[in-house]
This record gives sequence, structure tokens and C-alpha cells, in this order.
Amino acid sequence: MAKKTPRRVPGGYPAAGRPGGGMPSLESLARRAAEMQQHLEAQRAALAERTFTGTAGGGAVTAVLRGTGELESVRFDPAALDPSDPDMAGDLVVAAVNQAWRRMQEAATVSVGLGPEGAPGLDLDDLRGLLG
Repeated sequence: MAKKTPRRVPGGYPAAGRPGGGMPSLESLARRAAEMQQHLEAQRAALAERTFTGTAGGGAVTAVLRGTGELESVRFDPAALDPSDPDMAGDLVVAAVNQAWRRMQEAATVSVGLGPEGAPGLDLDDLRGLLG
């Protein structure tokens, strides 16, 4: 006798009570959520230890951010700055800090594994199945 394939219900899960399963349990989802939380906390701690550098004006201004988002330093190349145009120095600081911030955000996104496929270890279909 051939083995029967479990009947699928809307949402793609085998019918509950049949061999092959049913929707994941809330306990299973809670366990996955806790694992994800631990992963995110570890990645956040690792990111906090890093620094991110941004430059502007061909190196006239260099800004360094900590992985926590705190500004660590801003350095100026005096030879590249025009003392008669202080607004330009301010604009260069903003550009350098923004570049460092973007680099930090990119690193944070990559480190936690977020991308088009979503969070690691979380099957969004599991949640859709529970919600109907």
C-alpha cells in the first residue's frame, strides 16, 4: 500500500491530526523567537565594539562613529579647509558623519542577517499559518 501524502490546508501546512504534522506550535515559535533575540543581542554587542569611519572633502574631514552610534571623533586636515568659509567645514562634518552612519547601518543589517529573506531561523509562513 502506497504511503499517503498528508492533505494540505490553506497556508501550506499538512492537516492537523494527520501524519506529517500541522501548524507549528506556539511553543516552537516562542523558542525560535528566543533564539533570534539571543542572536540579535550577540550581534548588537559585537557591533558596539566596532568603529566606522566616514570622510568628506577628499579627506578634509574624517568622522569616526562607534557601533553604538556615538560620535567618537572628528578630525580636520587644516590644509584642506578654507578659514574664510566656515560653513563649508560644517557641511563637510555633516557629510563625513552621515557616511560613517550609513556604514554602521549597513554593517548592522548584515550582522543580524536581515535581508530579503528576513530574519534567520524564522519562517514567516509559520506566522501566517497561525494567523489564518
